[in-house]
Amino acid sequence: MMGKCQVRFKGEGDTVTYALLPDKKHSSSVEYKTSGWKLSSDRKFITFTDKIGIGKLKLKGTRDLHFYQFQQIKRVRLIKRADGYYCQFLILADIQVKITPTQRATGIDYGLNYFIADSSGQVVESPKFYRKSEIKQIK
Repeated sequence: MMGKCQVRFKGEGDTVTYALLPDKKHSSSVEYKTSGWKLSSDRKFITFTDKIGIGKLKLKGTRDLHFYQFQQIKRVRLIKRADGYYCQFLILADIQVKITPTQRATGIDYGLNYFIADSSGQVVESPKFYRKSEIKQIK
Protein backbone atom coordinates (compact mmCIF):
# COMPACT_ATOMS: atom_id res chain seq x y z
CA MET A 1 0.00 0.00 0.00
CA MET A 2 1.30 3.46 -0.91
CA GLY A 3 2.02 5.93 1.85
CA LYS A 4 0.56 9.40 1.80
CA CYS A 5 2.10 12.76 2.61
CA GLN A 6 0.42 16.08 3.35
CA VAL A 7 1.19 18.87 0.89
CA ARG A 8 0.44 22.56 1.32
CA PHE A 9 -1.13 24.43 -1.60
CA LYS A 10 -1.73 28.14 -1.81
CA GLY A 11 -5.15 28.61 -3.32
CA GLU A 12 -7.08 31.68 -4.37
CA GLY A 13 -6.31 34.68 -2.16
CA ASP A 14 -4.61 33.83 1.13
CA THR A 15 -6.37 30.55 1.75
CA VAL A 16 -4.11 27.56 2.24
CA THR A 17 -5.37 24.07 1.57
CA TYR A 18 -3.76 20.76 2.38
CA ALA A 19 -3.95 17.70 0.19
CA LEU A 20 -2.74 14.14 0.31
CA LEU A 21 -0.43 13.28 -2.56
CA PRO A 22 1.30 9.95 -3.08
CA ASP A 23 4.48 9.46 -1.08
CA LYS A 24 7.81 10.68 -2.55
CA LYS A 25 9.17 7.15 -2.68
CA HIS A 26 6.55 6.11 -5.18
CA SER A 27 5.33 9.20 -7.00
CA SER A 28 5.10 12.94 -6.63
CA SER A 29 2.18 13.56 -8.94
CA VAL A 30 -1.56 13.14 -9.19
CA GLU A 31 -3.19 12.56 -12.56
CA TYR A 32 -6.83 13.25 -13.40
CA LYS A 33 -8.54 12.04 -16.53
CA THR A 34 -11.66 13.85 -17.73
CA SER A 35 -13.26 14.09 -14.30
CA GLY A 36 -12.13 15.39 -10.93
CA TRP A 37 -11.17 18.85 -12.18
CA LYS A 38 -12.81 21.85 -13.77
CA LEU A 39 -11.17 24.73 -15.62
CA SER A 40 -12.69 28.18 -15.11
CA SER A 41 -14.25 29.99 -18.07
CA ASP A 42 -11.40 32.52 -18.21
CA ARG A 43 -8.92 29.59 -17.96
CA LYS A 44 -6.92 31.24 -15.17
CA PHE A 45 -8.06 28.94 -12.37
CA ILE A 46 -8.44 25.19 -12.03
CA THR A 47 -10.66 23.60 -9.41
CA PHE A 48 -10.09 20.04 -8.27
CA THR A 49 -13.44 18.56 -7.29
CA ASP A 50 -12.41 15.17 -5.95
CA LYS A 51 -12.17 14.15 -2.27
CA ILE A 52 -8.45 14.97 -1.93
CA GLY A 53 -9.43 18.54 -1.07
CA ILE A 54 -6.99 20.59 -3.15
CA GLY A 55 -9.65 23.10 -4.19
CA LYS A 56 -9.18 26.11 -6.46
CA LEU A 57 -5.69 26.98 -7.73
CA LYS A 58 -4.47 29.90 -9.83
CA LEU A 59 -2.69 28.96 -13.05
CA LYS A 60 0.46 30.82 -14.04
CA GLY A 61 2.29 30.18 -17.26
CA THR A 62 3.22 31.21 -20.73
CA ARG A 63 0.88 28.92 -22.67
CA ASP A 64 -2.43 30.33 -23.83
CA LEU A 65 -5.12 27.84 -22.85
CA HIS A 66 -7.75 29.81 -24.81
CA PHE A 67 -6.30 28.28 -27.96
CA TYR A 68 -7.65 24.86 -26.94
CA GLN A 69 -11.26 23.74 -26.55
CA PHE A 70 -12.35 22.11 -23.27
CA GLN A 71 -12.95 18.85 -25.14
CA GLN A 72 -9.30 18.75 -26.29
CA ILE A 73 -7.94 18.57 -22.73
CA LYS A 74 -7.83 14.86 -21.97
CA ARG A 75 -5.79 14.72 -18.74
CA VAL A 76 -4.49 17.03 -16.05
CA ARG A 77 -1.45 16.16 -13.96
CA LEU A 78 -0.44 17.97 -10.78
CA ILE A 79 3.31 17.50 -10.20
CA LYS A 80 5.47 18.33 -7.19
CA ARG A 81 9.06 19.25 -8.04
CA ALA A 82 11.90 20.74 -6.03
CA ASP A 83 11.10 24.28 -7.15
CA GLY A 84 7.33 24.16 -6.82
CA TYR A 85 4.11 22.62 -8.14
CA TYR A 86 3.23 22.32 -11.80
CA CYS A 87 0.01 21.58 -13.63
CA GLN A 88 0.38 19.72 -16.93
CA PHE A 89 -2.36 19.44 -19.52
CA LEU A 90 -2.52 16.59 -22.04
CA ILE A 91 -4.02 17.98 -25.23
CA LEU A 92 -5.56 15.92 -28.01
CA ALA A 93 -4.15 17.14 -31.33
CA ASP A 94 -4.02 15.78 -34.86
CA ILE A 95 -0.42 15.86 -36.05
CA GLN A 96 0.27 14.88 -39.62
CA VAL A 97 3.90 14.73 -40.66
CA LYS A 98 4.80 13.93 -44.25
CA ILE A 99 7.97 11.87 -44.46
CA THR A 100 9.69 11.22 -47.75
CA PRO A 101 11.89 8.14 -47.63
CA THR A 102 15.46 8.65 -48.89
CA GLN A 103 15.98 4.99 -49.84
CA ARG A 104 19.38 5.11 -48.06
CA ALA A 105 20.58 3.39 -44.94
CA THR A 106 23.21 4.84 -42.64
CA GLY A 107 25.30 2.74 -40.29
CA ILE A 108 26.51 4.25 -37.02
CA ASP A 109 29.43 2.91 -35.03
CA TYR A 110 30.36 3.89 -31.47
CA GLY A 111 34.04 3.54 -30.70
CA LEU A 112 36.63 3.95 -27.97
CA ASN A 113 38.97 6.22 -29.97
CA TYR A 114 36.13 8.28 -31.44
CA PHE A 115 32.61 9.11 -30.34
CA ILE A 116 30.62 8.27 -33.49
CA ALA A 117 31.53 7.18 -37.02
CA ASP A 118 28.96 6.68 -39.74
CA SER A 119 29.02 4.64 -42.93
CA SER A 120 29.85 7.69 -45.09
CA GLY A 121 33.17 8.15 -43.26
CA GLN A 122 32.30 11.09 -41.03
CA VAL A 123 33.87 10.83 -37.57
CA VAL A 124 32.86 12.80 -34.48
CA GLU A 125 35.62 13.04 -31.90
CA SER A 126 34.96 12.12 -28.27
CA PRO A 127 34.21 15.08 -26.02
CA LYS A 128 37.07 14.98 -23.52
CA PHE A 129 35.50 16.81 -20.62
CA TYR A 130 37.84 15.34 -18.03
CA ARG A 131 41.01 16.18 -19.95
CA LYS A 132 39.83 19.72 -20.67
CA SER A 133 39.00 20.33 -17.03
CA GLU A 134 42.43 18.99 -15.99
CA ILE A 135 44.16 21.45 -18.32
CA LYS A 136 42.06 24.34 -16.95
CA GLN A 137 42.96 23.40 -13.37
CA ILE A 138 46.68 23.28 -14.17
CA LYS A 139 46.59 26.81 -15.62
